[in-house]
Amino acid sequence: MKIITYNLNGVRSAIKKGLIEWIKAVDADIYCFQEIKCAKEDLPILLFDNIGYGSVWLPAEKKGYSGTGILFKKKPVSITYGCGEDCYDREGRVLIIDTEDLRILNTYMPSGSSGEERQKFKFEWLDFFMPYITQMREEHPNLLVCGDFNICHQAIDIHNPKSNAQSSGFLPEERDWMEKYFQSGFIDTFRYLNSDPHFYTWWSNRMGARDKNLGWRIDYQTISANLLPKLNRSIILNEAKHSDHCPVLVELNI
Repeated sequence: MKIITYNLNGVRSAIKKGLIEWIKAVDADIYCFQEIKCAKEDLPILLFDNIGYGSVWLPAEKKGYSGTGILFKKKPVSITYGCGEDCYDREGRVLIIDTEDLRILNTYMPSGSSGEERQKFKFEWLDFFMPYITQMREEHPNLLVCGDFNICHQAIDIHNPKSNAQSSGFLPEERDWMEKYFQSGFIDTFRYLNSDPHFYTWWSNRMGARDKNLGWRIDYQTISANLLPKLNRSIILNEAKHSDHCPVLVELNI
């Protein structure tokens, strides 16, 4: 089973840059999208239907903002819209599907880069998410959590760790949270298989950052530890350029 996570920075914008053709070429089983930035009535569902993918969506209430979506070849056993907390569900931050063998949680975690109020919101989210996902893993041991976490875990995951030491997304408190998350029993699939530096999933639009590969690795495919024997590969698809992020693929022998 091939699963891709991809922050699109606008699904309609990504389609204009060749997203549909790319999806057909990659031919993954499931695509988890974040930051779809699209109201329900404007979603291009038919375009995905036409290439053989069903889809579910959780747009944000605010138009042109946030939201998540999932494409699938095989209809899920069940679908869960949101995490049950209104302040996060209004922003479309969690969308879940169950296959016969796997629960997939697609998340777009908050960014704190716009100011103190949103950074506070982000810390509140992190406080909520840890017990939430811990309980979920107890109930669904075969759990994959993917998406835009908006946090670099280690210095290897960011192009300039010293100058960004006090930047949202690389704050000590955020990095400590990521460490606790992985210590709790989740596996960072890409880093488990690849210890090389200079692999990133997001680049600023300023000063040619992507061409210079001055990026951040903030998009993750994480799995519960009991799925580790089924992990085949996890790769960053940095040649895909439909967004300021790039996709991350994980392949499980399921």
